[in-house]
Amino acid sequence: MIARVAMGDRSAFDALYDVTSSKLHAVCLSVLKDRPEAEETLQDVYIKVWQNASRYASNGLSPMTWLITIARNRAIDRLRARRSRPAGMAADLAETVASTEPGPESVAIRAQERRMLDDCLSAMADQQAQAVRAVYLEGATYADLAEREGKPINTVRSWLRRSLLSLKDCVSQ
Repeated sequence: MIARVAMGDRSAFDALYDVTSSKLHAVCLSVLKDRPEAEETLQDVYIKVWQNASRYASNGLSPMTWLITIARNRAIDRLRARRSRPAGMAADLAETVASTEPGPESVAIRAQERRMLDDCLSAMADQQAQAVRAVYLEGATYADLAEREGKPINTVRSWLRRSLLSLKDCVSQ
């Protein structure tokens, strides 16, 4: 059967897999003690068998011994690779990923700007400050504000214009 696999016979390879996969999976699992890793290793084993079936030499050992040797060696290689990985490697890699959050300097600058804006708004007349907050911070329209205050829309525009000029003076100091 291995000789037919060596010639590229897929049906022979399928038959070989059907006959030997449970035994080779057990070998990988006994070495690795981790089912998903054993399944990945088993896949590697069959890739190696497909690629190297022509190297199998009938030397008195059974084909199953050859396959078990490949599975065992591949599982041991994987186990060594797992052990050579430094502990906490994943956490170290996570630290190298750039954050999308603003940095501490940006947060401090925004907080300072926010405090300055609050101070300037508190220095304004209540009606002007409320108009600015409603339109520029809460998203109200001029018409909404005019209706809420019971004033003509042009009066509201004048409040907002004067308020913005006052804010500009306050912020630039």
